[in-house]
Amino acid sequence: MSAQPWRIKPVLPVTKGLGAAAVLVLVFAFGREDPVQWVMASAVAIGLAGWALRDLVAPVRLAADHEGLTVVDGFARRRRLAWDEIEAVRVDRRERLGITTELLEVDADDALYLYSMHDLGADPRGVHGTLQKIRAGSDAQESSDTAS
Repeated sequence: MSAQPWRIKPVLPVTKGLGAAAVLVLVFAFGREDPVQWVMASAVAIGLAGWALRDLVAPVRLAADHEGLTVVDGFARRRRLAWDEIEAVRVDRRERLGITTELLEVDADDALYLYSMHDLGADPRGVHGTLQKIRAGSDAQESSDTAS
């Protein structure tokens, strides 16, 4: 079985790059003479460009197969987690100020990985269901392998 990947939507790095350019254009248009505005705008533009670069370097945030999960750890490093290293996979739903946020939580032995709809390019509840099916299929395959 091949890995099931979940990746960011392609529009996200483009939007972040446009945001970085827009900040520089705005400071050029309205704050040409103010060095403080240039420093602040440059810091924001560099931050947005770095964030967009991460999206281009590591667009696949989560991948699952019958052996386990591959997650993005840190800026763009990938980490392989076997199913027995994963304590829980759940969806955390929070309501704040009338806005509902859902995050997919992957609780490994020493780390907690959080994925939003923007990270996965899909609804976290749907991804959770798919992960449960893949994990159940992995458990069934292991039990049939040991029975043989």
